[in-house]
Amino acid sequence: MCIPTTDHKRTPGDPSPLASSLPFLPAEPPRLWNRNFRLFFVARTAALFGDGMIPVALTAGLLGAGRPPAAVGYALAAWMGPLAVFVLFGGVLADRFTPRRMMIIADALRLVGASVLAVSFATGNPPLWAVYALSAVAGVGAALFQPGVASTVPRVAPDVQRGNAVLRVSEALMTMAGPAFAGVLVGLASAGAVYAANASTFLVSGACLFLLRLAPAPSDDAPRGSFLAELADGWREFTARSWLWGVIAIWTVYGFAVLGPMLPLTAVEVTEAHGSGTYGVLMAVNGAGSVVGGLLALRLRPRRPLAAGAVALTGVCVNLIVLGLGLPVPALGAGQFVAGAASAFWLVMWSTTVQTHVPPQALNRLHAYDVAGSLLMVAAGRALAGPVADRLGTAEVLIAGAVINMLAVGVLLAARPVRRLERIG
Repeated sequence: MCIPTTDHKRTPGDPSPLASSLPFLPAEPPRLWNRNFRLFFVARTAALFGDGMIPVALTAGLLGAGRPPAAVGYALAAWMGPLAVFVLFGGVLADRFTPRRMMIIADALRLVGASVLAVSFATGNPPLWAVYALSAVAGVGAALFQPGVASTVPRVAPDVQRGNAVLRVSEALMTMAGPAFAGVLVGLASAGAVYAANASTFLVSGACLFLLRLAPAPSDDAPRGSFLAELADGWREFTARSWLWGVIAIWTVYGFAVLGPMLPLTAVEVTEAHGSGTYGVLMAVNGAGSVVGGLLALRLRPRRPLAAGAVALTGVCVNLIVLGLGLPVPALGAGQFVAGAASAFWLVMWSTTVQTHVPPQALNRLHAYDVAGSLLMVAAGRALAGPVADRLGTAEVLIAGAVINMLAVGVLLAARPVRRLERIG
């Protein structure tokens, strides 16, 4: 239950002691856009753009082939299930074979899967088992890719917080651009064309990652135990940091009770009351809010990032309350914007804290535990949102989510290891 301490010996470029005592540090950050960061930024942007196409491609391809709507849900589950299950193994493999290698392998897997689906949808009506199997291949690829992101950012970004903020802005923009591009491409061509474009994004990502030139990390040549021993060692590293497991424990409840139900219930409520067009616009507004949240994280450098991020999460309540009360569309838009900004700011604070406080040799595995727990609980919350809302009422579930949101923020701020953890760098 220890809180990592920082070495207070100053190095060139460190903020002065006076600046470090301020709640927000105005020191001039180091140059961010070096060659490695540019390549990594392009790789992540391309892959996120491709990921945003997948739901549109699956929906258009399966429904256009006369498949039932449930087939789309099963195909998406076939992607998320392997991701949640295999991401822990991806963390160990990233430590054993280097994150860069595993991310390139992951992009190659996803390139093959998307290419086969592109040909299948372009030439006919692929059997459902093939769609599910290839979706699962993409999920395994994502599981191999995701753990390495956490340890690569500190190696390519001289300023880790700014690097995370830039990547978060890119993610928000690609979340909007990917589905929009896929929708246009489906209208002009077919689902097969969307999958072909999707495959090309993984080709770009893998090529950029191949071109990275990273200095060897101390963990690259470290002696290795068995696969299970390293998985267990990652668990020990995880439980040794009270701020880390404390936040993730709270986040599992938050993901299940707040984040999980929020998306499907928002889709149902807004679509039934105002139409699918309005829902699409509100999702774009949420993405715009995420961009603003990322830009704020570029500017603000709180001394205690987890505490600042927890305060920001109160903004999610605005969205839950306006949805629960059934307020007019402008109010719904304001709620989506604030929620997007709040979530993006928290995610930058959390990512930066983990990447700067956790030893590099354990970072991939610890990040994998974080991803696995979050995915499983959010997925469970989404699955149960409909039945619980049918029984208790959608408004009641959303308002309860707002209350749980505030309780989670209160617990985060009340936990001393979380509240008092200071930023490094």
